Formats: sequence, structure tokens, C-alpha cells
Amino acid sequence: MKLKGSRIVLTGGSSGIGKKTAEDLLAKGANVIITGRDENKLGKVALAIGCTAFHADVSIEEEAKATINFALEKWGGIDVLINNAGYAEWGLIHEIDMTKMQEVFATNVFGATMMAKYAAEVFIKQKHGNIINIASTAASKGFVQGSIYASSKFALSGLTECWRAELRKFNVRVMQINPSEVPTAFGKADRAERELESNKLSPLEISSTLISALEMDDRGMITEVTVIATNPF
Repeated sequence: MKLKGSRIVLTGGSSGIGKKTAEDLLAKGANVIITGRDENKLGKVALAIGCTAFHADVSIEEEAKATINFALEKWGGIDVLINNAGYAEWGLIHEIDMTKMQEVFATNVFGATMMAKYAAEVFIKQKHGNIINIASTAASKGFVQGSIYASSKFALSGLTECWRAELRKFNVRVMQINPSEVPTAFGKADRAERELESNKLSPLEISSTLISALEMDDRGMITEVTVIATNPF
């Protein structure tokens, strides 16, 4: 697809991978709406990079629906949904806090699903569209203390395959990107950005991968791509 003039909704766009992706999409000439739960931070980022902010918590269905409705009112259609909003909690199986697990699934699984549900209604009517789910290398491999986070990303991976099977006949591409560790504010209670590390991924590598996937001619799609650091040790 051509990104110039395209209409893109990106969740979790006020920091890290989301912010960098929004910046790079804008540089390609795309129109971008970013969402986030911190209204003050979201507004500052949108103003700084030159996109539109819509304050929303994707884990709340009414707010997910309102995000899509806002985009439709602004543009009349949508070309891309990027499910980037994510949340993490950790814990050994015998110590798991079920409230925390429900909160993670509310964003990573149910939130992504609700955003996709309302975007898919638009895409089916248009007979075109793109959904990109930002998952993780944890979507295919568990690890110590990863029960909560990894299971949410495994679920997102399964959802990606289901949506792709359902939406291909409407010319809708459903793609998944699996980053390994990217030092960002992700998982931090204070939401402060971590310092980048020379031997680990940065948001740029994920943004570049996402843009490459979108820019492929609409007749084809990259179903899933994993991006890892060359030498993180």
C-alpha cells in the first residue's frame, strides 16, 4: 500500500515503539491518530510529532469503539489499525495474582480484540484494510515468570491467525510483529523511558519492519515476522 495520505489508528502511541512508529509513518505522509491512557502525556507527544491524539483505554469497549468512530468522523474511513498498546506483569505460577493477570489480558487480548472488531466492520465494508498486531517473541516461547505476559501474547498470536482467516476474502491483511526486548517504558510503573542499549533493539527496528510490511503491494502480505537483537549478550 501507499502510505502517503493513508489513515492509520495506532494504540499505545505516546512512548516507545508506538511513538517512533507514529513519527516514521508521519514522515511517509500518513495521517495518524494515536491513543493512550495518560491524557497529558498523549497530548504532549501528539503536539510534538504532529499527529492527532485520542484519549482512550483500549481495555474499555466503549472507548475502543469511540476511537474507531472518531477516526471515521475525521477521515470517513480507515486504512490501518496498529494494535500496539501493551501491558506486562510477571510472577511464578504459585505466586500469580489473578487480578494482575486479568488486567494484562484486558489490554493485550481483549483490548486488541475490541479495536480489531470495530475496525474490521469498517474494513469489510470498504473491502480493504490492514491490522498489525505487535506481539512479542514471548508469543511463541514461555519463560520463567512469564505465565501472565507470555500467555497473553500466545493468545494474541492465535487471534491474529483467526482474523487473517476470516478477513482475507475482504482484501484485509492481518499481520503480526514479534519484537524481542526493546528498552522502553514498557512494564515500568512510572512509565519513564529506559535508556537505549547498543546491543538491544530500539523502537526504530520495529517501526522499520512495520512500515516495510505495510508498503508491500496489497496483493501480498507478510503474515508474521520476528525481530531479535543480533547479539544481546
